[in-house]
Amino acid sequence: MTRLDFINIASEKLKLIRNESSYTQDRMAEILGISKKTLVQIEKGRSTLGWAGAVTLCSIFKNSEVLAMTFGGDPQDIILSLAFTDYERNEKTMGGKVWWVNIKLVDGFRVQRNVISEHYRILDGQDRRICSSFDYDYIKKRVQELIEEGGVR
Repeated sequence: MTRLDFINIASEKLKLIRNESSYTQDRMAEILGISKKTLVQIEKGRSTLGWAGAVTLCSIFKNSEVLAMTFGGDPQDIILSLAFTDYERNEKTMGGKVWWVNIKLVDGFRVQRNVISEHYRILDGQDRRICSSFDYDYIKKRVQELIEEGGVR
């Protein structure tokens, strides 16, 4: 997935997210900080949210079922993986029971791939996310570094 893919997908889901939240076009435009005219153009497929607008939508409506089903879980992980090639954060996850497939198990670390967005992440033995990226080569390199640092923390 690229930023452009992310922008297009978020733009396509804008109306569904608005309806899911029971907002009028006026209210949704106000929340997103855009004009109603711009919102209408996006909903009609004539324009897109842009990177900042897509990030804003996904941040404000991060608990949206539409977004979860569209992006395979928390869109924040995708946003950060698109913004940074080597994003690292040590944060507890649910272990990837719904949206994730184990790709590799090595020295207590799990490399997983999201079934929808196809981005990767590394989890430790306590299901904490070490890092995530769309770059599988980076993920492989990072796993090796973690193993050399002494394994699972």
